[in-house]
Amino acid sequence: MQTTVTTESDAKAVSAEAGAMSTPTNPEVKELNPVDFIQLQQYIEYCSLKVKDVLREFDADGRLARHRHGECINEEGFRLFLKTYLEVEDFPADLCQRLFRSFQNSEPTQEDRAKEVFLKDVSCYFSLLEDGQPRDKLEFAFKLYDRDGNGVLDSSEVDRIIAQMMHAAAYLGWDVSELRPVLKDMMTAIDADSSGTVSLDEWVEGGMNNVPLLVLLGLKMTQTDGQHFWRMKHFSKPVYCNVCQSMLLGLRKQGLCCTCCKYTVHGRCANRNPSPCARTYVKSKKETGVPAHDWVNGNCDSSKCDKCQKKIKSYQGLTGKHCVWCHTMRHDECADQEPKECSCGPFRDHILPPWAIYPVVKERANNVKNGCTPSTEDSELNTTPDGQVLQISPVPNTHPLLVFVNPKSGGKQGERVLRKFQYLLNPRQVYNLLNGGPGPGLSFFRNLPDYRILVCGGDGTVGWILDAIDKANLPVRPPVAVLPLGTGNDLARCLRWGGGYIGEDLGRILKDIEGSSQVPMDRWSVEVITDENQEKGDPVPYEIINNYFSIGVDASIAHRFHTMREKHPQKFNSRMKNKLWYFEFATSETISASCKKLNESLIIECCGTPVDLSGLSMEGVAVLNIPSMHGGSNLWGETKRGDTKGLTTQEEPDVIVDPEILKVTCQDLSDRRLEVVGLEGAMEMGQIYTGLKSAVRLAKTSQITIRTKKALPMQIDGEPWMQPPCTIHITHKNQATMLMGPQAKASGFFTSK
Repeated sequence: MQTTVTTESDAKAVSAEAGAMSTPTNPEVKELNPVDFIQLQQYIEYCSLKVKDVLREFDADGRLARHRHGECINEEGFRLFLKTYLEVEDFPADLCQRLFRSFQNSEPTQEDRAKEVFLKDVSCYFSLLEDGQPRDKLEFAFKLYDRDGNGVLDSSEVDRIIAQMMHAAAYLGWDVSELRPVLKDMMTAIDADSSGTVSLDEWVEGGMNNVPLLVLLGLKMTQTDGQHFWRMKHFSKPVYCNVCQSMLLGLRKQGLCCTCCKYTVHGRCANRNPSPCARTYVKSKKETGVPAHDWVNGNCDSSKCDKCQKKIKSYQGLTGKHCVWCHTMRHDECADQEPKECSCGPFRDHILPPWAIYPVVKERANNVKNGCTPSTEDSELNTTPDGQVLQISPVPNTHPLLVFVNPKSGGKQGERVLRKFQYLLNPRQVYNLLNGGPGPGLSFFRNLPDYRILVCGGDGTVGWILDAIDKANLPVRPPVAVLPLGTGNDLARCLRWGGGYIGEDLGRILKDIEGSSQVPMDRWSVEVITDENQEKGDPVPYEIINNYFSIGVDASIAHRFHTMREKHPQKFNSRMKNKLWYFEFATSETISASCKKLNESLIIECCGTPVDLSGLSMEGVAVLNIPSMHGGSNLWGETKRGDTKGLTTQEEPDVIVDPEILKVTCQDLSDRRLEVVGLEGAMEMGQIYTGLKSAVRLAKTSQITIRTKKALPMQIDGEPWMQPPCTIHITHKNQATMLMGPQAKASGFFTSK
């Protein structure tokens, strides 16, 4: 499988968006602990530099050379190493101090700040976190916890490790009420010879087979085919261990469950040679096209047998079987009677079963063995352990679904959605965007003639995928559906995928994708040219507009929101909190009116035709591609069907500025036109959101040029920045193929259009 180890609450560990990395560490803790390792791994996931890049800054001609004294650096140099490598301004000072002290040979004293550490030690440690294998990390952790240096972990040292893992579990948001005995079971199982102490070999071998232990130690490992994808889980019904076949005991029946196949074990049984996880590909092309069930024993949740329709009495023991691919459930004896062919069940149209994926030997694999860098398509996500490249031979008459999930979106929901899709589909077709972005997934599916993409994230994530599709130069441009996990989700609203995922059945969403229809969506290139002799402003976030572009009041609110979220991400870790903060900034903008008389500070030309802004009291201008902005506001407003009678898209000229014609002009996300509106102020935006009014229609155009005379806040698709006086050109780029959700089944006045 291509994903890294996660836990029930890893959503806290991803993104400054969720505020996880700003969680303060405990200043009373003087030594490194698992929480420190977890935090460091989180930071490293987001940094774009390698350790070797930072080391160059300490060379004689580097900008940090003055902090290097021979082979050593002082504490200030160490702090700058972290700032440069992790690309953060507010790395926790107490964690920085503990890290620095961990590289010193003597106990910390009042003269710590005058001491130095070897740069080589620092670079080796962070290289280990960056690219090290789990075995190397476990050896490092062993030396850290072996306080007396006698080569074994005694009972007191093991107890100390358990206490620190409890702290790490609490940090990750796990329920720790019954965790201590589970951890003791794990540690007891690692002591293979029952000597009462844990040797280095026992520690490494036990840890390599105990994924939750690695997670709680702040370490991570990549999984291969056949390895389970464990996570800690509480069960509300009687559940039996697939290894020892005894019941999970305790008030909340806590155990480990594989995300992909639902194989369930006690914590102590995780490293007792459990049966392998379901295969995700076949071993050769000869085996493709041969459908077969992958059965997992037990824990069928007292469901009915799909063969005889009688209840499976799972509370009597490890009885019944379920198929990983078609999700059918059978009595043990009924499973033996069932034909061997697997139908892939209700999600047949979407799924890539293992018999649709096979390995091939390519020259690239030899290049990798010879020391050459592998290409993106031959990354570890799409190759076998022996270097063979995986290819797809899809099931006939299906539309395999390529799923991209951004765990940074939607708080914990991103991680939950990732896990659920890994179970409903083949994990090989579900990609965590934090692990290499969209490139590996697009490469893997590249040569399929008919497939779909599902993007699970906010509007920014959708834009990221659409850009990647452009750059990938695919032979077929696949249609894209959206599962909205962001805050605004304006594009998802327009495409009938809803304003935000709130835990609905993902099986129902897969059925909606099956019944969706394709629609083209315009995309626009934007060029921002700062005037000569002006200071350079903030970087422009995007070069392409998918949803909207705006200047003035709404961009000012968004900029305040963005700035505050960057400083205090922990305050913006839910959709509701984000909306409350947005309301607060909108209220303060109403009072300050920072963009008053905006029409005097800019000039708008549509296809060379100037737009008359005289007589208007505006605080904002918005250029719209879709009929939703700021989480559901329709700035253009509705146009009555009777008003547009007789008008067709072909009849529309390149630009319309006549107010009477604009009154009867509709918005269309595929008409190669932009709508331009004026905003009177923050108060009016609230009225627009509630549907009481719409913005002032200024123009409809196929291209637009805006010239500003002073520094103004701007935003593209919700990403704001401050821009000095400039000229902005917006022109049509291309059209993306999107999937429109099926019409709502309700009838009457409230039916969706």
